[in-house]
Amino acid sequence: MPRSTAIRRPSLAAAALAVLLLAACDSTPRADSRQDERTLVRSGRGTSSERAAEVRVAEATALKDQGIDERALAEFERAIEENPDLTVAYMGAADIYRERGDYTSAERRYREATELEPRNFEAQYYLGLCLQLLDRAAEAVRVYLTALALRPDDFDANLNLATAYIQLDEPAQARPYAERAVRIRPDDGPARVNLGAVYADLEEHGSAVVEYRQAAELMELSPELLLNLAESLGRTGRYAEMSATLEQAVRIEPSPIAYERLGSALFRLKDYDASLDAFRDAAELDAGHYPAWNGVGVCLLNRYLWSERRDESALRGALEALRRSLQIRPNQPKIVELLRRYG
Repeated sequence: MPRSTAIRRPSLAAAALAVLLLAACDSTPRADSRQDERTLVRSGRGTSSERAAEVRVAEATALKDQGIDERALAEFERAIEENPDLTVAYMGAADIYRERGDYTSAERRYREATELEPRNFEAQYYLGLCLQLLDRAAEAVRVYLTALALRPDDFDANLNLATAYIQLDEPAQARPYAERAVRIRPDDGPARVNLGAVYADLEEHGSAVVEYRQAAELMELSPELLLNLAESLGRTGRYAEMSATLEQAVRIEPSPIAYERLGSALFRLKDYDASLDAFRDAAELDAGHYPAWNGVGVCLLNRYLWSERRDESALRGALEALRRSLQIRPNQPKIVELLRRYG
């Protein structure tokens, strides 16, 4: 299982990231990290306490391999008490805390491991991961940079550093790491999605479309991926492709935002009746989705104007829809102006 967060761009939402975790809670070390862990014990004087601690670590590791995590954690913690310089014990305890979702305790133990072994890549990487999971993205960036100084071509560290920069709304900083992650693993779908999100944030929507489409060939299609692809298609004026993509999205999972975006695409294609139906579907799914009411209002206003202002029913429906939108979100100057002009 991969250990990356694989954070993805939100579907038409500016703040949050759509998917935070793919396998962040997987505590299984990579094949190359097992050898690292065997070298983590700092040389001591070989006291009985230190030897006992090493025995506890061996027992804890065996218990963990059998899935007996509670006892394994207790043994790792006792080993730390008996030999505070035993880095592998901190790492073992931290892995279990992370797997449980106790990122605060995991962060503390990983940090202690990095203090004992500053050049331990795994400790630095997982410390950064826990900080990211605790929404401390700025701190995570600094730690990931330290990890990458030790292992510049690590796929997960590059990918997660890029996503941390996205969380900080710094797509220009994210770009080189997102691009490097794709170069390291060209056939990884989430890495392509991340790179597409970076390009979209940089308003390079043509490049974003390329990445999203490659991601769609590499992974199972999801509504989030299709919504992101549709958004970038729309930003490049490719409304027919945008419409087809959104129709696929609503077949997979009907949602207010997918129907509302479909309505926008169809309106730009001058298919006004189908556009109105899509906006109404969005409002039916979520009466609080104000963009859907705006779409209904604009479509009905368009119908009213095409009737040479004779279709009073369309006008009444338009004004009602626009008023409902303002009830949900009052601060919409353009909608207020439409109501002032036609109401």
